[in-house]
Amino acid sequence: MSTTPAGTSGPDFVSFQVRDLAASADFYERLVGLTRLPAPNPQAVVFSTGVAGATAFAVRVPFPGVDLDAAGQLGAGVGVWFHQPEAATLHARLAEAGVPIVQEPFESPFGTTFSFRDPDGYVVTVHSAA
Repeated sequence: MSTTPAGTSGPDFVSFQVRDLAASADFYERLVGLTRLPAPNPQAVVFSTGVAGATAFAVRVPFPGVDLDAAGQLGAGVGVWFHQPEAATLHARLAEAGVPIVQEPFESPFGTTFSFRDPDGYVVTVHSAA
């Protein structure tokens, strides 16, 4: 017998509200290596990780009334992790491009793991083990 209430599930979509949609979309597509999906919403750019069943990710314009510059450290207290089997290669690409590395690569129970700061200041952790 399941103890989970009917209809309850975990996150199935994560988005960051960003200051410059085009710049953030380019960052996540070109540098991080996510695949841009066609999206009917002009307020967001949606990405696929390429892994079946993986959580979708997007960058979007801020919701009405949200002032990102007044918000302080964006994403503080929230952990967003991306799985990338070639985490060391991604780290090298980001570091070479001048992306701030918050935590240098180290071996963890999740494989090679490191964290970077995106153009809006969100911290993203990357891990290599599935």
